[in-house]
Amino acid sequence: MIQFKTNMGDFTVELDTEKAPISCENFLQYVNDGFFNGTIFHRIIPNFMIQGGGFEPGMKQKETRATIENEAKNGLSNEIGTLAMARTGDPHSATAQFFINISNNKFLDYPGQDGWGYCVFGKVTEGMETINKMKAAATTMKAGHQDVPVEDIMIESASVIEAAE
Repeated sequence: MIQFKTNMGDFTVELDTEKAPISCENFLQYVNDGFFNGTIFHRIIPNFMIQGGGFEPGMKQKETRATIENEAKNGLSNEIGTLAMARTGDPHSATAQFFINISNNKFLDYPGQDGWGYCVFGKVTEGMETINKMKAAATTMKAGHQDVPVEDIMIESASVIEAAE
């Protein structure tokens, strides 16, 4: 379990290491390195998703590790509350950025529109009220990017926590 503390509230995610081992190992490494601390959720598209994990305030992009293999063919679906790896048009371009589905986005599932889709690797298990607050944020155009929250939505920290017994 990973707990995200944000300036809008906290939420917890559970990773599916069995169905998306590469994506989960990659994500956990970024969490353990403190990479997400001080980053923002930089893209909010109503009725679609909330994206974060790659930019600091001011839309300053962070340097990432190497890209990973796309594991979208794992049977998991881009449903409300799931986490998926963000990527460019290249199916194997995911690094640190991720998104939280705020709608059922089955069109992103393997094979998707490009023969690959977007890899789901976890889900929000607590704190959907925080996600619902985030998805209502006003957005604007900033530094050449669309759908950027007007007020920064900060990830103050992301850390591995023990699951409750």
